[in-house]
Amino acid sequence: MSVRISVDADAPPARVWELYAQPERWREWAPHVRSPRGLGDPEVVAGARGTIRLGGALPLPATITEVESGRSWAWRVGPATLRHTVEPMGGGTRIGLEIEVPRALEPGVRLTYAPITRLLLANLARAAKP
Repeated sequence: MSVRISVDADAPPARVWELYAQPERWREWAPHVRSPRGLGDPEVVAGARGTIRLGGALPLPATITEVESGRSWAWRVGPATLRHTVEPMGGGTRIGLEIEVPRALEPGVRLTYAPITRLLLANLARAAKP
């Protein structure tokens, strides 16, 4: 099952991509994401295996599964696959996230993580504004 979230940004796609695809810049819009390691530098790299901390949790293994530079990238963290997208839209950008999880986890993701993710994508939209 998957949950899709999108937010429109008044920012150019290239600027959104920089913040969305560079692990060292994630803290600028997603303060709960800490210590990304081994996922690519400066951008995520397909096949990279590393770790990520969410909040103060122990490091979680993460694998970048695909990258289409400037457009989308996906990774697997725990039981979830998250696909991040950047779509040009008029003078701005549609920022998207699709979260794929096992069917049993989908209701919990919809009720808890999806609303938080919408706020995080709004943070990204604000951070990307020129």
